[in-house]
Amino acid sequence: MTDFSLDDLAGIIAVRARSGDEKSYTRKLIGKGISKCAQKLGEEAVEAAIAAVEGDRDGLRSEAADVLYHLLVVLEASGVTLDEVMAELEGRTGRTGLEEKASRAG
Repeated sequence: MTDFSLDDLAGIIAVRARSGDEKSYTRKLIGKGISKCAQKLGEEAVEAAIAAVEGDRDGLRSEAADVLYHLLVVLEASGVTLDEVMAELEGRTGRTGLEEKASRAG
């Protein structure tokens, strides 16, 4: 198992988003605005779903990495921290998924 975490990746994205590095894909993507960031997230999510349906384990691993990266870029561009998302998930662990979903329906 690797010691690399989503926290590590979120930190790298935050630094690169604020950098002046013309070679940084992260900086350029965030510079294009939230719509482009969200579009890329959606594209990668679809590609991950296709790989899963096709049973393409290597493709799914690669696309899942892209989904996580692009999700963190969208969060960064939106000013939402990974800690906030993790707190949201933690708050849901005391209920079943169906109970949690029902609580949002009203």
